[in-house]
Amino acid sequence: MAAELTAHQLIAKHRPTLDQALETIRTRAYWSPHPEHPKAYGEDGSLSLPEGKAAFDALLGTRLDLDQPGTDDWVGGEVSPFGPELGITYPHPDIDTLLPAMRAGMRAWRDAGAEVRAMVSLEILSRISARTHEFAHAVMHTSGQAFMMAFQAGGPHAQDRGLEAIAYAYVEQARTPDAAEWTKPQGKRDPLALNKRFTPVARGISLLIGCNTFPTWNGYPGLFASLATGNPVLVKPHPRAVLPLALTVQVARQALADAGFDPNLVCLAAERPGEGIAKTLAVRPEIKLIDYTGSTAFGDWLETNARQAQVYTEKAGVNTVVVESTDNYKGMLSNLAFSLSLYSGQMCTTPQNLLIPRDGITTDAGPKSYDDVVSDLAASVSGLLGDDARANGILGALVNPDVKTRLEAAAGLGEVALASREIANPEFPDAVVRTPVIVKLDGAKPDAEAAYLSECFGPVSFAVAVDSAADAVELLRRTVRDKGAMTVGAYTTSQEVSAAVEETCLEECAQLSLNLTGGVYVNQTAAFSDFHGSGGNPAANAALCDGAFVANRFRVVEIRKDA
Repeated sequence: MAAELTAHQLIAKHRPTLDQALETIRTRAYWSPHPEHPKAYGEDGSLSLPEGKAAFDALLGTRLDLDQPGTDDWVGGEVSPFGPELGITYPHPDIDTLLPAMRAGMRAWRDAGAEVRAMVSLEILSRISARTHEFAHAVMHTSGQAFMMAFQAGGPHAQDRGLEAIAYAYVEQARTPDAAEWTKPQGKRDPLALNKRFTPVARGISLLIGCNTFPTWNGYPGLFASLATGNPVLVKPHPRAVLPLALTVQVARQALADAGFDPNLVCLAAERPGEGIAKTLAVRPEIKLIDYTGSTAFGDWLETNARQAQVYTEKAGVNTVVVESTDNYKGMLSNLAFSLSLYSGQMCTTPQNLLIPRDGITTDAGPKSYDDVVSDLAASVSGLLGDDARANGILGALVNPDVKTRLEAAAGLGEVALASREIANPEFPDAVVRTPVIVKLDGAKPDAEAAYLSECFGPVSFAVAVDSAADAVELLRRTVRDKGAMTVGAYTTSQEVSAAVEETCLEECAQLSLNLTGGVYVNQTAAFSDFHGSGGNPAANAALCDGAFVANRFRVVEIRKDA
């Protein structure tokens, strides 16, 4: 099949974007080629908001045929957290047929070289970007994110993370030259001379195990890191969030074919209810890389059992904020209230434990007791979510019944400072929408420790009373070391306390945000600048995205000849 897009055309189209991405990961400055505002779409071939909604609606109740080999059944069953059944079915793979077919295109993909692989990967992202509004609805109705969050996090922010991975992949492959002339002097004798070629060689098939809450944002780094380094990618989506990644596979397959490559370099592995196909795939000898986001239990299982593969995991942790003092009390409360409320706390970066000295804190509004801080924070959350329409836009819907169960159980763990309330969604009456609960716990009591040292995923936060700032820092250290943390926050005007928190995070390898009181929140990270996770504590063994995330996805093979 003749390529519709030549290498020259792809390089002319996408090389400036790659160059800007390379410069930005060097400077760590702000940059994004993907617009964050819905009105920016609708021209130059991209879908407008109404067109994206129409494209999503047209998918409902249909069969999404990807024309991939080894399809032995059609599976589905997604139900939107907002209520409607999607009714979409997807190809179920015969693994013994699909995996060999995926390997068939590896040679041509390898021989294309790092630059062309990057350009084709950028073409895939460009086509996804043009369908951002369609993807936004797909993310919304599989994750429960409110529309604006699904649009931004599931669209431009996810695409930024994919582009970031492509840039890192290119840097690591380009670090070694394609060829070199080697000459070693031998005194009076003729010098030794060799011609050497160096080729990045992929490890093998890469398995992406998707998550329910952020299928594209968490999925794109691993997908594009593997693809850009020469590996075929088998996408195994979460059974409740298949559509966003199935559309991604659809776009990738078409772009690969248009560029003259085997579309089977990217395939989908949807599963039957309760099948657990991820476990089967993870230990197949053809699978050499695994990217996983989800529960600690299955992440640990992968790390233990998928011995033939390089495994990258983002699991769970207990995110902690130390509240010792502040010179912007109102700004601190507002910032924390939004951080606790966004997407109903269903982010791996949402703070869970707020460590507050039992004797209170100093603020620009005067001394505040522990009870003052907790009640004022509760009031700030209530004020933020007091209007139901605004609350729906911030909270979205609970992604599954387990979150609701944890939320209801949390109220029995201690004194409730802020009770969760039910909010109706007029557009989606079946959506389960709940405001956060804040529970007061005494950090010195052993029975309380069992609660605050366990991850309680969802809109649950614990206001933990501690004896002093030093005790807060020590509890922070123990939490990160034993349970892991994707994020750490702290509020302090003390240089001594700030230094202690910083040193703890450096020693325990946790990402820290200090004194956030404006429009940047502890649970948000920006591609090209912020690292998501560190790979250095139990919450995750990899960071999104750094050189270590991509460098071990390929090996360099040398061929040398006499000159």
